[in-house]
Amino acid sequence: MVLVSAASPVEVEPTLAPDEITFLSKPWVTLVWDDPVNLMSYVSYVFQKYFGYDKAKAEKLMLEVHTDGKSVVSTGTREEMERDVQAMHEYGLWATMEKAS
Repeated sequence: MVLVSAASPVEVEPTLAPDEITFLSKPWVTLVWDDPVNLMSYVSYVFQKYFGYDKAKAEKLMLEVHTDGKSVVSTGTREEMERDVQAMHEYGLWATMEKAS
């Protein structure tokens, strides 16, 4: 944005609104961790039920949890990931959140 005055032109740097700063920051992720309690079929069911993933995607994520020990199951704002982690806990799954790398 350029402001012009009678004396001389002055260039003003645009500032970012708080919503724009949040949007530009790195997203957060929800991680679901492997545990010795829940069946693989149940974990897949939770991913389908809560996230709305189709069976193939839910099973792929469940296998990542089982073989790699964890899987990123959702990405978004910090508030969204807090909600997803809470939901996973309510389903009895071990979940955490972290800033995406």
